Amino acid sequence: MVYYRSVGDVPPKRHIQHRDPEGGLYREELMGEEGFSSDSALLYHQGVPSALTNSVVWELSDQSRTPNHPLKARHLRLHDLDFGAGADAVTGRRLVLGNNDVRIAYVVTGTDASPLYRNAIGDECVYVESGAGTVETVFGVVPYRTGDYVLVPRATTHRWVPSEPSRLYPIEANSHIHPPKRYRSRFGQLLEHAPYSERDLHGPGEPLLVEGTDVEVLVKHRAGGAVVGTTMTYATHPFDVVGWDGCLYPYTFNVDDYMPITGKIHQPPTVHQVFEGWNFVICNFLPRKVDYHELAIPVPYYHSNVDSDEVMFYVGGDYEARKGSGIDLGSISLHPGGYAHGPQPAAIEASLGADRFDESAVMVDTFAPLELGEGGLAVEDPAYAWTWAGGTT
Repeated sequence: MVYYRSVGDVPPKRHIQHRDPEGGLYREELMGEEGFSSDSALLYHQGVPSALTNSVVWELSDQSRTPNHPLKARHLRLHDLDFGAGADAVTGRRLVLGNNDVRIAYVVTGTDASPLYRNAIGDECVYVESGAGTVETVFGVVPYRTGDYVLVPRATTHRWVPSEPSRLYPIEANSHIHPPKRYRSRFGQLLEHAPYSERDLHGPGEPLLVEGTDVEVLVKHRAGGAVVGTTMTYATHPFDVVGWDGCLYPYTFNVDDYMPITGKIHQPPTVHQVFEGWNFVICNFLPRKVDYHELAIPVPYYHSNVDSDEVMFYVGGDYEARKGSGIDLGSISLHPGGYAHGPQPAAIEASLGADRFDESAVMVDTFAPLELGEGGLAVEDPAYAWTWAGGTT
């Protein structure tokens, strides 16, 4: 995170006695990144946060990955995935794409709350394609709505509580996810050239206290290099934090609060960046005015992504560069490193003279090859890779 917050009841100094009205001692927990060398928060628990009564295997959904071989562009129709009735935001996820740095999933929920969940592998950035509800966390409640990114730090116990069916696009890192370094001062403040500010980041406003005993929490973690799951049972409910402070906490950021950067000629994808993790970045392409040079070509030029794979998730409008390719709302395009890609041939001429694009997409660029998960393989359009050969189609 990039700025300090204090919520609920905290003592005037760190690491001193902090007692409840009856004289009982609250238990202080330091939750910190990078071995006490980066952002952290101090949480004050009514119970003992490490008091387990049981630990058993949680069998995850299919986490297998299939290499993109032979190498080609892919089109995945996520809206064709079947989730059945009553899927929840955690156990209902289906793996779409992944590598050893990041995993991209998709889930369509009903209105049932998810189990309590903690990702001990890395931060999660969940894009809300549609829907609304709340994310209950050990830090408090974070409401979500269509267009939100929900940022959940590694090892944060939480659960999703939809108030309406929700389409969610979880991006699970093996690292932390932050605003790009170039947007921040050396002390962490978002700078004037950043396309958003601290006012746009919304964290919990008050503690969430829940009573309970023998409470199960699903934990995703690593074992032998594999992604695995464990169900941990806690003696008391993890949501027993009376107060916390620090620079590490869950928050939301809505795409409507992102200020697109435009120019006289076509701008590179980096101007659309919103977050970054280890070996990947997250960008969003949003409704915006486009290039105003008299000879401008508003759609992207062809480019060889020699160092990265590019994943576009199309969530709004009619994406100009993909017209004629079969891409529609809910589609993913995967353009792997190793060959040139760009607009459909007919889209170039069609874009000339445009002054605005009404389109929305979330892009993940990875610096290691992506492989296909079972969810991606289930909804692939096998004709997509050959659509550029159709000339004006």
